[in-house]
Amino acid sequence: LEKMTDLVAVWEVALSDGVHKIEFEHGTTSGKRVVYVDGKEEIRKEWMFKLVGKETFTVGASKTKATINIDAVSGFAYEYTLEINGKSLKKYMENRSKTTNTWILSLGGTDYRVVLEKDTMDVWCNGQKMETAGEFVEDGTETHFSVGDYSCYIKAVSSGKRKEGIIHTLIVGDREIPEAVE
Repeated sequence: LEKMTDLVAVWEVALSDGVHKIEFEHGTTSGKRVVYVDGKEEIRKEWMFKLVGKETFTVGASKTKATINIDAVSGFAYEYTLEINGKSLKKYMENRSKTTNTWILSLGGTDYRVVLEKDTMDVWCNGQKMETAGEFVEDGTETHFSVGDYSCYIKAVSSGKRKEGIIHTLIVGDREIPEAVE
């Protein structure tokens, strides 16, 4: 197994189905470009005469589009930037925090990462899209699903303030789980 000697960049990208690790090798003498997603080789180009450019690939279960931009900074120095769905990683993650809620919890010794996609009300747990059942209740809605032997629901209640919108709370058993910041 060849050692990753030309590793120039590593990014962590939090998507609904989990946190993905993207690694990029760039041989500035050979022009070699290799992209790994979660340790699996996605792209390999051995000889590239053009040392700048871009590589596009997909990440995760939802096949999210990712692009690595290779730009010359000065002389033989290069800058590598990652775009997710056409936005810089920073912009993408800022936007994502508005469109999703994430909770990290431990149940019976197992760690779970639960993600709610607010626009579709899809619930993901450790990379799997969950079967859910929605229910209207007196003060909002509840989206019920199971994690292992535990029944869970996400309660959606209006904050009463237009700027805040809807408040989503994960309840497991009778315990409220605090939201995680990724």
